[in-house]
This record gives sequence, structure tokens and C-alpha cells, in this order.
Amino acid sequence: MGIIAVLMLFAGIFISSGTVWAADGALNGRASAPQVYSMMRNSRIELVDIRRPQEWQQTGVGSGAHRISMHQSGFVKRIDTLLGGDRSRPVALICARGVRSAHMKAQLNALGFTNVTNVSEGMLGSQAGPGWLKRKLPTRK
Repeated sequence: MGIIAVLMLFAGIFISSGTVWAADGALNGRASAPQVYSMMRNSRIELVDIRRPQEWQQTGVGSGAHRISMHQSGFVKRIDTLLGGDRSRPVALICARGVRSAHMKAQLNALGFTNVTNVSEGMLGSQAGPGWLKRKLPTRK
């Protein structure tokens, strides 16, 4: 077994279809909408829709997602509260196309949140995938 394989086993991390998975199954990085939805259904991740309230009204939000707009004051505090102050708890961010959520993932990482995932295809789809809506994942208004 090569040194890289040993290090990856030791770290408990493997790479599958472009997504980094920790040994306990938690996502860290980016993921598709179905991956996050599955984890959310199994109570293994919190999903936060960071778009504007007008966007939530237009398309709805993913079932089970928390509405915490990145544009409102107190965004980080509200994320912290959602996670019970545990900045290592898994949280996924979703926006329209994965751009804002990638930006906010980086911001949260810089503030010490260690298990943030970007739903890179977003609600509407992007180069990363068709998106929450086209995949016909459940939504609520």
C-alpha cells in the first residue's frame, strides 16, 4: 500500500464522485442536492437556504431547510444558534446556483465552522447539476 493510501486511510477520508466524505459520512466541501437531501432526511446535516426572502417566495425552499438569508444582519449568529454553538456540526448551504453558497461557505470556514457543505448546483441548477427543483426534490413555501 502506497504512502498516499495509508495517509488517506489514517485520516479517515475518501473521495467519491467529486465530494469529500469523512469516515463518519459527514460531507465537507460540496455536494449534490440529492446527497444533501438524503443526509438531511437521516438527521445528519442541517440545510440552510441563504437566498433572499423574495427568492424563497418565488420557488419555495427545500423541505426541511432553514431560511436564514445571507443578506440579513446576524447571519453568522443565526447559523451558530442553529448548530447549538457547535461549529463542527454538519451544515449545508444552498442558494440559486451555488455561487453565493460557495462564498458563504468560505466565510464560515474562515470563522471556524469546520463542516460546511456547498450545494453546488443550487435550487435552480448550474454546471454542477440540474438543481433541487429540476430534480423534483420536495419543497415548501
